[in-house]
Amino acid sequence: MTAPYDPGDREKVVAKLPADLRKELKVRAAELGRDIQDAVTEGVEAWRKAKGRPAVDTSGGTSFATYLPAGLYGKLKQACKSRNLSYNQGIAQSVRLWLDSNPSPRPKPARVTGARRIIFGNQKGGVGKTSVSAGVAQALAESGQRTLLIDFDPQGHLTKQLGYLMLDIDEASLAKHMLKEAKGELSELLVPIKGGDFEDHLWLLPACKDAFLLDAKLATTKAVRIKETALEKALEPLEQEFDFIVVDCPPSLGYSMDTALYYSRTRAGEDSSTSGIVVPVLAEDSSADAYDMLYDQIQDLVEDMDVDIALLGFVVNMYDSRKGYVATSSLSEWQNVGDPPVLAVVPELKDQREAVRVKQPLLVHAPYGDQSEVMRAVARRIST
Repeated sequence: MTAPYDPGDREKVVAKLPADLRKELKVRAAELGRDIQDAVTEGVEAWRKAKGRPAVDTSGGTSFATYLPAGLYGKLKQACKSRNLSYNQGIAQSVRLWLDSNPSPRPKPARVTGARRIIFGNQKGGVGKTSVSAGVAQALAESGQRTLLIDFDPQGHLTKQLGYLMLDIDEASLAKHMLKEAKGELSELLVPIKGGDFEDHLWLLPACKDAFLLDAKLATTKAVRIKETALEKALEPLEQEFDFIVVDCPPSLGYSMDTALYYSRTRAGEDSSTSGIVVPVLAEDSSADAYDMLYDQIQDLVEDMDVDIALLGFVVNMYDSRKGYVATSSLSEWQNVGDPPVLAVVPELKDQREAVRVKQPLLVHAPYGDQSEVMRAVARRIST
């Protein structure tokens, strides 16, 4: 059903919904590839026409924000008043009605290749690989996907920005497991990321400074093909435990990046674009130069290893049209590439910087901000 409103003319509304209902809405919208605001709009329209809807338990409700078409908010309040209901109850019943009218699709067939593997890479630093990979992983987990987020950058920005400690240089680490120098199981290093509607669905594999040595050790190993397969072999025991494994790659073109690229390849029996690489960029020329270098590296690996690596798309990060011609023309150039596509444009806002400052996940610090909504949009595009 399409609401008879201009989709660009919306107003923000805030209500209090119980956590279970809020989570169910986000998961269902993700399953069906729908924007949450469109789902709520359809629910409100249907609820206004419905009669005798059962009450929804809204006790313990917490803040939930979305955008309704201008004018619909007022009509909703009028309908609530005429039915002697609170506004929160009206929104809750609308959401419940949409969920009941849009059942979950049938379960997808079991994957034969384990978790879907999404890497975020660009050899240029400062383009937002860490913030975008973290935000998308949170959105995937929020939609009900068991997600592992890996800090594969020895600088450890992802680990520190989320408020966790890097692994000690003498401890077991991902790098040591890749080089077969670690005892124990890699799963012992995972930590749950708490907060928001993704709780119990998101885990972090923290960084360790020993990853600075990884390229040199991979370069000197005599084992056949370990340079490309080391990451896959280390992560293989974890794959059946997760729906998605998201890797924040280092800003380099070395052997570490080769292992990540190989890990994201399309495996036998796997549909194209099930896994692959997302490239965060900025709307400026140096990002384009960096992408050219990354593309060459990908093509060299594809030819050398006879594999397919899906370029899932670009995320243009920290975009601000007020920067003028350089920004707007660069964005147009990214959009004109066509294949891979621009998955989303992340606006330059304070939310992500504030989240880093207070060491909170973006979808916890500003769950209803524009940047969080973009992360959800990217998650929907790569998960469908």
